[in-house]
Amino acid sequence: MLMRLIPRLVLPLCFFSVVFFAATCGAVEEASQAGSAEESWITLFDGESMAGWEKVGKRDSYWEVEDGALSGSGSQSMLVCTKGPYKNFRYRVEVKINDGGNSGVYFRTTRKPGFADGYEAQVDSTHRDPIRTGSLYGFCHVYKEHVKPDTWFTYELEVRDDVWRGREMTRVKVTVDGNELYEYMDFAKTYPAGHFAFQQHDPGSKVQIRKVEVMPLDD
Repeated sequence: MLMRLIPRLVLPLCFFSVVFFAATCGAVEEASQAGSAEESWITLFDGESMAGWEKVGKRDSYWEVEDGALSGSGSQSMLVCTKGPYKNFRYRVEVKINDGGNSGVYFRTTRKPGFADGYEAQVDSTHRDPIRTGSLYGFCHVYKEHVKPDTWFTYELEVRDDVWRGREMTRVKVTVDGNELYEYMDFAKTYPAGHFAFQQHDPGSKVQIRKVEVMPLDD
């Protein structure tokens, strides 16, 4: 997304969140999710049709199923999952973005979202916007290229409301291709619940999505 400037002061909070999470979690959570975890995933895209998905945006923006993947091109739009809303969950999706392209994986968004509605996990390898894949747009930014363009990669997000030192907040853990980048703590609880969506950013961008899955977590 190339829509607004974000103060750089968010970066220390991201760094603190990484240290805190690494020190207190890790193996304990991994062990608790072992066993029957794979059986708990719900498939949101059947790999064959647009069932359960709806385009919101400009008429000359296009979404279709191509080679078993949701494929977006053309002008600005969002492809929204009609299932939901979801609050606390683990979410994983395989994504591919073209060279120079820009997109976003949205969660806790509305049924008729714009680019600024909901949390956005950035999808960007070489776009002119320097905020790269792995960023939580507007909250915690990554400037290193973790994924090459035109390459399939797996985005994993874990989102849950929690309390830390007496303060309510939303935890957002971001993982790319099995590499956990950070856990961000949103003490404003900016987006309380919502739907999943994908962004078609501009005519020069082409995004493809497959294997879209969610695992609801207890409130």
